[in-house]
Amino acid sequence: MALEMRERCERCSSTALPADGPARICSYECTFCEACGEALGQICPNCGGELVARPRRPAGCPTRP
Repeated sequence: MALEMRERCERCSSTALPADGPARICSYECTFCEACGEALGQICPNCGGELVARPRRPAGCPTRP
């Protein structure tokens, strides 16, 4: 199962999050831009979990089945 690489911040909706760019994510894959993650104190507002750096997927990298 591959990590779902969401394309927009769930809080501000205006920040694009390319797969090879920085983002913050919780264990349920709630995804935020770095600025919103900072504003949230690195705590997910949906589940209360820790927001950590999302792994980056290089452009052109195939997804695994």
